[in-house]
Amino acid sequence: MKIAMIGVGAMGGATVQGLLQVPSVCPSDIIVSNPTTAKTDRFKAVGAHATTDNKEAAAKADVVCICVKPWLVETVFDEIRDVLRPKEQLLVIMAAGISPDQVKLWLPDTPPFFLVIPNIAIAQKQSMTFVVPVDATPEQTALVKGLFDEMGTALLTDYQHLAAGTTLASCGIAYAMRYIRAASEGGVELGFKADVSKEIVMQTLEGAVQLLRATGMHPEQAIDQVTTPGGLTIKGLNEMEHAGFTSAVIRGLKASTK
Repeated sequence: MKIAMIGVGAMGGATVQGLLQVPSVCPSDIIVSNPTTAKTDRFKAVGAHATTDNKEAAAKADVVCICVKPWLVETVFDEIRDVLRPKEQLLVIMAAGISPDQVKLWLPDTPPFFLVIPNIAIAQKQSMTFVVPVDATPEQTALVKGLFDEMGTALLTDYQHLAAGTTLASCGIAYAMRYIRAASEGGVELGFKADVSKEIVMQTLEGAVQLLRATGMHPEQAIDQVTTPGGLTIKGLNEMEHAGFTSAVIRGLKASTK
């Protein structure tokens, strides 16, 4: 199965990094396309085919992934329209804010397609990815979902929930990074060196995630286990809530969907 990635910026490049770690995908089966070679050279060096011609990339692929800025999607469609094979190819559109109706308007004779939103942790095969199938068969859907499951966790959803998913996972990874930064800076103020403080925070978050996965507990249940009456933890939590911690998180998530 040949996979073309048209656009290898931050997200497209991260996805190719993830694909290169998937056992069922050979580097020679990946085609990367970008206007300049600066972003494709590293993939060419490990065996992927690199080109600056989007039309060439699309013509050679079984799965055509478009990962460009939303306002460039229509332009890419105009470039590759003549070489697409609707009965033989699958189209994956990795651009926020693009609707199924827009795709069908821009590509009236479109192949079955998927709106896909991963996050940059896909480079480490740890993405939370949302997949919206459009006019795809169950077999085609299983193929695309399976591919992204190999690079983290993929969730099938509908278009109405895609913006919320983007906020929670694609934008959400930035919010998680901001917490890590804030907690690390707090650790420095408490006396740890910056790199040590960051490591403490990251391991603490990894532990929290693994605990919730293993036990199935609600986060508040786990919090109850470490908040003794009059203890340090409850004092810290209450201080954060006085500053609007939970409200700020929810307001930030809601703002990201607008």
